[in-house]
Amino acid sequence: MTAWLTLLACVATLLSAALLYAASPHCVWHAWRRRRGVLGGGFALAVLALVGWIAALGPGAGLCAMLVGWMLALVMQPYFALLADRHAAEATAREDD
Repeated sequence: MTAWLTLLACVATLLSAALLYAASPHCVWHAWRRRRGVLGGGFALAVLALVGWIAALGPGAGLCAMLVGWMLALVMQPYFALLADRHAAEATAREDD
């Protein structure tokens, strides 16, 4: 049971980070930019992930695991965009300057 909760929490953490990044004005994924409703969905998945992590690991370790996973996913989003489509990501970054 704990393994499934941990997997669910991990997936929810990564998806919430992706949705919150898509709602950001700094998003370099051109297809994801400024989609309506992603901010609320990102926060809802973040709460779900936090509940999953706390249920799997307890309050202290669950909060730390949630924040670490979330921050790593948010930091890696621009680099994933550059790896996936460097030309489109650079063009999007130039549009914002």
